[in-house]
Amino acid sequence: MKIVEQIKQPIAYEMDLFEQKFQLSMSSKVALLNRITHYIVNRKGKQMRPMFVFLVSKMVSNGEVSERTYRGASVIELIHTATLVHDDVVDDSNRRRGFFSINALWKNKIAVLIGDYLLSKGLLLSIDNNDFDLLKIISIAVREMSEGELLQIEKARKLDITETVYYEIIRQKTATLIAACCSLGAASVKPDSQDVETMRKFGELIGMAFQIKDDLFDYGATQIGKPTGIDIKEQKMTLPLIYVLNQADKKDKRWLINSIKNHNKDTKRVKEVIAFVKNNGGLDYAVGKMKTFQNEALQLLDTYPDSEYKNALKLMVNYVIERKK
Repeated sequence: MKIVEQIKQPIAYEMDLFEQKFQLSMSSKVALLNRITHYIVNRKGKQMRPMFVFLVSKMVSNGEVSERTYRGASVIELIHTATLVHDDVVDDSNRRRGFFSINALWKNKIAVLIGDYLLSKGLLLSIDNNDFDLLKIISIAVREMSEGELLQIEKARKLDITETVYYEIIRQKTATLIAACCSLGAASVKPDSQDVETMRKFGELIGMAFQIKDDLFDYGATQIGKPTGIDIKEQKMTLPLIYVLNQADKKDKRWLINSIKNHNKDTKRVKEVIAFVKNNGGLDYAVGKMKTFQNEALQLLDTYPDSEYKNALKLMVNYVIERKK
């Protein structure tokens, strides 16, 4: 059995019911909107975010979920989908998970409006049901994701990212949404409990490890969705590169910065930068940091009694680290 299926097993019923509720939460009286949301639903990914919501909910409450849990999972997925649609416009990207993006098929104007629509549907789903605590968790995540993106853009211009700033960027850009899923799962069944904060921290640690793993793919251990060296071509400062820059002498540092600023479209030069990072311990350092986040996340799980939900979350943590794409 594939690892994702194993993780899903204890929440298979909830995930099936969630699919139905999620499709309903997107519906509209406008035919064009329904056509586009139907396209989105049929090209969904692994649905890790709702899986986090249901597994956490069941782990902290001895197997319980509530209507609030389903609404929380739907809101997260609506808002996450909205950010992906907007991201594709911002990045001028024509593909998403191997399919055409919304902006490629229906142009930027419609894609931006679809993103706005999904965002408003998510907010209203919470407001109409008085889930204000859940709405606050999600709204903080959206704010932080925007701040993280802008911080990365600001720093990319100067290439002056320290390791501390890098962690802040990935915490906001990636980890904050997974943190929101986990705290939502806890808050949906045990509002105002310590579990809400513990699970937020748990999600944040997994998100940090997840992003570092993504950064490592750029150095080409296996071929995945993005071509090797794409981060360097886009002048994104990732952990392996930041570490090597901080360790390099003045001459090598000058060469690295010059390569990224002025020769980032030169395939040969990008390959040289990748080789330099590998040979100077950049990948080993990043793997070490990723495993530290992984172990801290697992330690937080150990404070809960054993259950199939806890085991599935452990599998999830390890899957984040060991995935091949």
